[in-house]
Amino acid sequence: MTLPKFVIADNSDFPDDIFIIHLDFPQFIINLKDDEVEFLDDIEEEDEKELESEMEHLITLAGEFYDREMERYEE
Repeated sequence: MTLPKFVIADNSDFPDDIFIIHLDFPQFIINLKDDEVEFLDDIEEEDEKELESEMEHLITLAGEFYDREMERYEE
C-alpha cells in the first residue's frame, strides 16, 4: 500500500483542533491550532540537529497541505 505523505485528522473530543499527520520519517502529528508537534518515531540524539532544520520545512509543508485540501473541499 502506498501511503500519502500527509493526512488530516480531527476528533470530537478536541473540537477546535485540526491535526495533520506526517507519515514519512520522521512521523509526527502537528496540531494546527497551536503548532504543537508530537513525534511518533523514536528520534536519536544525533538525528535531532539534522531534524531541527528539516522540521521547519515539514511544518510549512503541512500547513500548505491543509490549505490545499481545504480549497479542494470548498470547490
